[in-house]
Amino acid sequence: MAKQNFKKEDEQLENVSEALSTTGQWIEDHQNLLLGIVAAIAVVVFGFIALNNYVFKPKAIEAGNEIAKAEVYFMQGDWEKALNGDDAECIGFEEIAHSYGSYQQGELAHLYAGICYYQLGQYDEAAANLRKFSADDVMVNPAANQLLGDAYVQMDELEKAVKAFDAAAKSGNELIAPMSLKKAGLVYLELDNKQAAHKCFVQIRDNYPTSQEAQDIEKFIALAQ
Repeated sequence: MAKQNFKKEDEQLENVSEALSTTGQWIEDHQNLLLGIVAAIAVVVFGFIALNNYVFKPKAIEAGNEIAKAEVYFMQGDWEKALNGDDAECIGFEEIAHSYGSYQQGELAHLYAGICYYQLGQYDEAAANLRKFSADDVMVNPAANQLLGDAYVQMDELEKAVKAFDAAAKSGNELIAPMSLKKAGLVYLELDNKQAAHKCFVQIRDNYPTSQEAQDIEKFIALAQ
Protein backbone atom coordinates (compact mmCIF):
# COMPACT_ATOMS: atom_id res chain seq x y z
CA MET A 1 0.00 0.00 0.00
CA ALA A 2 1.31 3.47 0.91
CA LYS A 3 4.63 2.07 2.10
CA GLN A 4 5.46 0.26 -1.17
CA ASN A 5 7.75 1.72 -3.83
CA PHE A 6 6.79 2.39 -7.43
CA LYS A 7 9.13 1.27 -10.21
CA LYS A 8 10.09 4.44 -12.06
CA GLU A 9 11.30 4.82 -15.63
CA ASP A 10 13.05 7.95 -14.53
CA GLU A 11 15.67 6.85 -11.99
CA GLN A 12 15.83 10.33 -10.49
CA LEU A 13 12.13 10.45 -9.69
CA GLU A 14 11.68 10.54 -5.94
CA ASN A 15 10.22 7.49 -4.28
CA VAL A 16 6.60 7.67 -3.21
CA SER A 17 7.45 6.28 0.19
CA GLU A 18 9.90 9.16 0.65
CA ALA A 19 7.31 11.75 -0.36
CA LEU A 20 4.82 10.19 2.04
CA SER A 21 7.42 10.29 4.79
CA THR A 22 6.77 8.19 7.88
CA THR A 23 7.89 11.06 10.06
CA GLY A 24 5.58 13.59 8.44
CA GLN A 25 7.52 15.65 5.90
CA TRP A 26 5.54 18.82 6.41
CA ILE A 27 5.71 18.77 10.18
CA GLU A 28 9.50 18.32 10.07
CA ASP A 29 10.32 20.83 7.32
CA HIS A 30 8.01 23.53 8.61
CA GLN A 31 7.76 22.81 12.32
CA ASN A 32 8.68 26.34 13.38
CA LEU A 33 6.07 27.72 11.01
CA LEU A 34 3.41 25.39 12.39
CA LEU A 35 4.25 26.35 15.97
CA GLY A 36 3.97 29.99 14.98
CA ILE A 37 0.63 29.36 13.30
CA VAL A 38 -0.73 27.61 16.38
CA ALA A 39 0.47 30.40 18.62
CA ALA A 40 -1.08 32.96 16.27
CA ILE A 41 -4.50 31.34 16.31
CA ALA A 42 -4.34 31.11 20.08
CA VAL A 43 -3.94 34.89 20.17
CA VAL A 44 -6.84 35.28 17.74
CA VAL A 45 -9.07 32.97 19.75
CA PHE A 46 -8.34 34.62 23.05
CA GLY A 47 -8.67 38.08 21.51
CA PHE A 48 -12.08 37.20 20.07
CA ILE A 49 -13.32 36.04 23.44
CA ALA A 50 -12.05 39.20 25.10
CA LEU A 51 -13.74 41.46 22.58
CA ASN A 52 -17.07 39.70 22.93
CA ASN A 53 -17.10 39.25 26.67
CA TYR A 54 -14.88 42.21 27.69
CA VAL A 55 -13.49 40.03 30.46
CA PHE A 56 -12.79 36.32 30.40
CA LYS A 57 -15.28 34.03 32.02
CA PRO A 58 -13.76 31.99 34.86
CA LYS A 59 -13.74 28.75 32.88
CA ALA A 60 -12.19 30.43 29.88
CA ILE A 61 -9.46 31.84 32.12
CA GLU A 62 -8.81 28.36 33.50
CA ALA A 63 -8.61 26.88 30.01
CA GLY A 64 -6.25 29.62 28.82
CA ASN A 65 -3.98 29.10 31.79
CA GLU A 66 -3.88 25.35 31.24
CA ILE A 67 -3.07 25.77 27.56
CA ALA A 68 -0.22 28.12 28.44
CA LYS A 69 1.30 25.47 30.72
CA ALA A 70 1.06 22.74 28.09
CA GLU A 71 2.42 25.06 25.42
CA VAL A 72 5.73 25.23 27.30
CA TYR A 73 6.26 21.49 26.78
CA PHE A 74 4.90 21.71 23.24
CA MET A 75 7.44 24.36 22.26
CA GLN A 76 10.18 22.20 23.77
CA GLY A 77 9.09 19.21 21.71
CA ASP A 78 8.16 17.21 24.80
CA TRP A 79 5.06 15.75 23.16
CA GLU A 80 4.24 13.31 25.95
CA LYS A 81 4.07 15.93 28.69
CA ALA A 82 2.36 18.47 26.45
CA LEU A 83 -0.30 15.87 25.72
CA ASN A 84 -0.75 14.16 29.09
CA GLY A 85 0.64 16.63 31.62
CA ASP A 86 3.45 16.40 34.13
CA ASP A 87 1.64 15.15 37.25
CA ALA A 88 2.24 18.56 38.77
CA GLU A 89 0.96 21.86 37.38
CA CYS A 90 0.23 20.88 33.79
CA ILE A 91 -2.78 18.71 32.92
CA GLY A 92 -1.97 18.46 29.21
CA PHE A 93 -3.89 19.08 26.00
CA GLU A 94 -5.85 15.84 26.13
CA GLU A 95 -7.45 16.75 29.44
CA ILE A 96 -7.93 20.37 28.37
CA ALA A 97 -9.83 19.22 25.27
CA HIS A 98 -11.97 16.93 27.42
CA SER A 99 -12.66 19.33 30.28
CA TYR A 100 -13.11 22.53 28.28
CA GLY A 101 -14.63 21.12 25.11
CA SER A 102 -17.45 23.70 25.04
CA TYR A 103 -14.93 26.54 24.95
CA GLN A 104 -12.85 27.65 22.00
CA GLN A 105 -9.70 26.87 23.96
CA GLY A 106 -10.87 23.28 24.21
CA GLU A 107 -11.17 23.07 20.43
CA LEU A 108 -7.71 24.57 20.07
CA ALA A 109 -6.43 21.89 22.44
CA HIS A 110 -7.60 19.25 19.93
CA LEU A 111 -5.22 20.72 17.36
CA TYR A 112 -2.34 20.67 19.81
CA ALA A 113 -3.24 17.13 20.87
CA GLY A 114 -3.44 16.00 17.25
CA ILE A 115 0.08 17.27 16.57
CA CYS A 116 1.41 15.62 19.73
CA TYR A 117 -0.20 12.27 18.92
CA TYR A 118 1.19 12.43 15.39
CA GLN A 119 4.69 13.07 16.67
CA LEU A 120 4.30 10.13 19.06
CA GLY A 121 3.27 7.85 16.19
CA GLN A 122 -0.28 7.39 17.46
CA TYR A 123 -1.93 8.22 14.17
CA ASP A 124 -5.46 7.07 14.96
CA GLU A 125 -5.58 9.37 18.00
CA ALA A 126 -4.00 12.16 15.97
CA ALA A 127 -6.70 11.86 13.33
CA ALA A 128 -9.47 11.72 15.93
CA ASN A 129 -8.33 15.01 17.46
CA LEU A 130 -7.62 16.77 14.16
CA ARG A 131 -11.12 15.94 12.94
CA LYS A 132 -12.53 17.80 15.94
CA PHE A 133 -10.65 20.99 15.10
CA SER A 134 -11.77 23.69 12.69
CA ALA A 135 -10.91 27.33 12.22
CA ASP A 136 -11.42 30.07 9.68
CA ASP A 137 -7.74 30.95 9.68
CA VAL A 138 -6.22 30.60 6.19
CA MET A 139 -3.06 28.99 7.55
CA VAL A 140 -4.16 26.93 10.49
CA ASN A 141 -7.10 25.06 8.99
CA PRO A 142 -5.21 23.94 5.85
CA ALA A 143 -2.24 22.90 7.98
CA ALA A 144 -4.51 20.82 10.21
CA ASN A 145 -6.14 19.18 7.18
CA GLN A 146 -2.78 18.35 5.67
CA LEU A 147 -1.56 16.76 8.88
CA LEU A 148 -4.84 14.82 9.03
CA GLY A 149 -4.04 13.51 5.56
CA ASP A 150 -0.58 12.49 6.72
CA ALA A 151 -2.12 10.58 9.62
CA TYR A 152 -4.48 8.74 7.28
CA VAL A 153 -1.54 7.79 5.04
CA GLN A 154 0.21 6.24 8.01
CA MET A 155 -2.90 4.16 8.67
CA ASP A 156 -3.18 3.20 4.97
CA GLU A 157 -6.58 4.90 4.79
CA LEU A 158 -5.73 6.41 1.43
CA GLU A 159 -9.21 7.45 0.31
CA LYS A 160 -9.58 9.52 3.48
CA ALA A 161 -6.06 10.88 3.02
CA VAL A 162 -6.73 12.35 -0.43
CA LYS A 163 -9.93 13.99 0.84
CA ALA A 164 -7.96 15.68 3.61
CA PHE A 165 -5.19 16.75 1.23
CA ASP A 166 -7.78 18.05 -1.25
CA ALA A 167 -9.42 20.09 1.51
CA ALA A 168 -6.05 21.61 2.43
CA ALA A 169 -5.28 22.36 -1.22
CA LYS A 170 -8.60 24.14 -1.77
CA SER A 171 -7.47 26.80 0.70
CA GLY A 172 -5.28 28.29 -2.01
CA ASN A 173 -2.59 28.94 0.58
CA GLU A 174 0.65 29.56 -1.31
CA LEU A 175 2.71 27.36 1.02
CA ILE A 176 0.38 24.58 2.03
CA ALA A 177 -1.70 24.13 -1.14
CA PRO A 178 1.13 22.95 -3.42
CA MET A 179 2.42 20.58 -0.73
CA SER A 180 -1.03 19.10 -0.29
CA LEU A 181 -1.57 18.81 -4.04
CA LYS A 182 1.67 16.87 -4.40
CA LYS A 183 0.80 14.55 -1.54
CA ALA A 184 -2.68 14.05 -2.96
CA GLY A 185 -1.20 13.27 -6.36
CA LEU A 186 1.17 10.69 -4.92
CA VAL A 187 -1.64 9.00 -3.04
CA TYR A 188 -3.78 8.97 -6.17
CA LEU A 189 -0.91 7.17 -7.90
CA GLU A 190 -0.96 4.60 -5.10
CA LEU A 191 -4.67 4.21 -5.77
CA ASP A 192 -3.93 3.77 -9.48
CA ASN A 193 -5.93 6.88 -10.34
CA LYS A 194 -3.57 8.53 -12.79
CA GLN A 195 -6.17 10.98 -14.03
CA ALA A 196 -6.69 12.49 -10.58
CA ALA A 197 -2.94 12.44 -9.92
CA HIS A 198 -2.26 14.21 -13.21
CA LYS A 199 -4.79 16.90 -12.33
CA CYS A 200 -3.06 17.55 -8.98
CA PHE A 201 0.39 17.82 -10.53
CA VAL A 202 -0.81 20.12 -13.32
CA GLN A 203 -2.42 22.40 -10.73
CA ILE A 204 0.95 22.76 -9.04
CA ARG A 205 2.61 23.66 -12.34
CA ASP A 206 -0.07 26.12 -13.40
CA ASN A 207 -1.15 27.69 -10.10
CA TYR A 208 2.03 27.56 -7.99
CA PRO A 209 4.93 27.85 -10.45
CA THR A 210 7.30 29.41 -7.91
CA SER A 211 6.70 26.79 -5.22
CA GLN A 212 9.31 24.23 -4.26
CA GLU A 213 6.97 21.48 -5.40
CA ALA A 214 6.84 22.95 -8.92
CA GLN A 215 10.57 22.65 -9.50
CA ASP A 216 10.47 18.99 -10.60
CA ILE A 217 6.76 18.66 -11.23
CA GLU A 218 7.12 17.81 -14.93
CA LYS A 219 8.51 14.41 -13.97
CA PHE A 220 5.41 13.69 -11.91
CA ILE A 221 3.13 14.94 -14.66
CA ALA A 222 4.83 12.54 -17.07
CA LEU A 223 4.48 9.69 -14.59
CA ALA A 224 0.73 10.28 -14.29
CA GLN A 225 0.04 10.28 -18.04
